[in-house]
Amino acid sequence: MMVRATYHVEAEAPLEKVAKEIAAEQSTGTWTDVPAERDVHEKLGARVVSAKEGTVVIDFPAEIFEPVNVPQILSVVAGNLFGLGGLKALRLEDVDFTPLLKHYKGPRFGIQDVRKYLGVYDRPLIGTIIKPKVGLSPKRTAEVAEQAALGGLDLIKDDETLTDQAFCPLEERLTAVMDKLDKAEAVVGKPCLYAVNVTAGADKIVERAERAKELGANMIMVDILTAGFSAVQAINEAGINLPIHVHRTMHGALTRGAFGISMPVIAKLTRMVGGTNLHIGTYSGKMERNISDIDRSRDILREPWNDFKPMFPAVSGGIYPQLVKANLDHYGIDCILQAGGGIHGHPEGTIAGAKAMFQAVEAWKKQAPLPEYAKAHHELAVALKKWGH
Repeated sequence: MMVRATYHVEAEAPLEKVAKEIAAEQSTGTWTDVPAERDVHEKLGARVVSAKEGTVVIDFPAEIFEPVNVPQILSVVAGNLFGLGGLKALRLEDVDFTPLLKHYKGPRFGIQDVRKYLGVYDRPLIGTIIKPKVGLSPKRTAEVAEQAALGGLDLIKDDETLTDQAFCPLEERLTAVMDKLDKAEAVVGKPCLYAVNVTAGADKIVERAERAKELGANMIMVDILTAGFSAVQAINEAGINLPIHVHRTMHGALTRGAFGISMPVIAKLTRMVGGTNLHIGTYSGKMERNISDIDRSRDILREPWNDFKPMFPAVSGGIYPQLVKANLDHYGIDCILQAGGGIHGHPEGTIAGAKAMFQAVEAWKKQAPLPEYAKAHHELAVALKKWGH
């Protein structure tokens, strides 16, 4: 069986020649003929399937992979090839992992599990990020979280840069936030998830996730590209049994520009190792976007695949009420609208900011123009005045 990888390639040399060099470099070959390679290459060498119009397709024998070792898998399909001379562009666009999927369990918690926990079935989830991003004490962080929960939000997450700094120790922050969320639940009548960022090195991340559960966490968060895909895999295999909110911080170093790895490949690996939610981009927001990649990533997370539970796409990066429709028109209700400044920056505060987001979702569901809907919804009207129509 073969693991098929698809690349976009631009090079000075003929594409067919470059494709053969990539196949050799990433499997059994090197820059020159090695007599001992010949027999091995017949059995384990990668094969060029096609090379035309800037697209190269290569089959790698499944035997050259260590099936449950994502770092090793990436070393094959996305290893030294980016350093080959004479390349103008090289991007790993897709990988068919089918021969390896039996070794992966996928998410412990999928879309329906999270919806059941929250009791929310007929709309997208609405979440926020603690703002300011860093610098708040545990007490102030908990106060911000409480306001968000009282506004009815479904999910609150740490910023990707907030872990266990001295000004806001993780354990103290977690216990303070969960205490406030428990009290808010009694008022609002529904729970709120708190994705506490347990990202750390390989020697600490599982222990940190286990400790978070001991202290009452109902969700954890991992920066998957800085910690590694195996970090999420290790947490799942440790049986911690909490949903995992996955942030893609640093993704631009891979997904933008002439050289890199597409977001759909990252989405596939994240679902394989067991994420619950994954940030994949906005159709309208402050970040650079590749619409085709967002479409593909959205479908990779949610469509049936190898009996893996579907994942929530998280929509973040400059989201505020006026951008709700532009995103939900493409995502539908099975997504998480993750607004930071678009909630906390509301002139009347976090609770009002949360209400304005909900009102924008209601307007989308009713197919009502925002300015018209805002006439009877004060918080939305204030948001429109601040950020424009």
